[in-house]
Amino acid sequence: MGRLARLRHRVEYVAFRAAAAILTALPLDRASAVSGFLWRLVAPRLKRQKRALDNLALALPGLSQAERQRITLAMWDNLGRSFAEFFHIDEIVRDRRIALEPLETFEAVVKGGPFVVCTLHLGNWELASQAGLRFGLPIAGVYQKLTNPLVDRWLYERRRPLYPGGLFDKSPATSRALIKLARAGGYAAFVADLREGRGIEAPFFGRPAWSNPFPALVARTAAIPIYAVAVVRTKGAHFTMRIEPVAVSRSDDRDADVKATTAAIQARFEQFVRSAPEQWMWAHRRWD
Repeated sequence: MGRLARLRHRVEYVAFRAAAAILTALPLDRASAVSGFLWRLVAPRLKRQKRALDNLALALPGLSQAERQRITLAMWDNLGRSFAEFFHIDEIVRDRRIALEPLETFEAVVKGGPFVVCTLHLGNWELASQAGLRFGLPIAGVYQKLTNPLVDRWLYERRRPLYPGGLFDKSPATSRALIKLARAGGYAAFVADLREGRGIEAPFFGRPAWSNPFPALVARTAAIPIYAVAVVRTKGAHFTMRIEPVAVSRSDDRDADVKATTAAIQARFEQFVRSAPEQWMWAHRRWD
């Protein structure tokens, strides 16, 4: 790493820590609202706004330009709120701001034994592991390393307590570790809605999208079920969490099974996004 890169990383880290300190000092509801307002004000002027609008036009062609603009503004507000709420996760959990709906479904899933859970960048996805923690499950998670190692290390140390089963970086070795963990009775969690260039194509809003096959591979190899979870913002820093089963294909053809199950995961995600399009991260490069 060159000197300029190291300097840039330090500057970014200082700015990030300053923002974290301010948002941590503010009361939860104020931090969420202020951060949402600032993101809504600034982000639409950046280059990712065009990608978000283009993705909306591809996925939901029936929307007018005004509707797409409204959804992207709400999306930036949600992302800004989620950023601030990361520094208040303990308070969100303590104040019972996450409703499990219906609670009986979550209880039945827990009683069924080990499983793979997949979530997506909808609402505040950082809270998805809290259902497992509420029931005392040793959830293991997977995360994507950031390009800034200083920010990455800081975030990793704060995310790690949310995953008592372990927090792994995305790598080929991680898939083997999670298969071993699942076979031993563990629980694996993935955020699986982003583009996975080394993955497989699965339909998403009627278009092929490179998707993460590892949740399907872990579930098939360990012979355990998959559930899709969405954390939807209701009002301010309050949320509901939904869980839905995903059909896991099991035949003599492993590759075909993984492909079919990955498609089923993405289909569940599409249902979640359609129910709250203003809360999904449209600015990501989901389709080529």
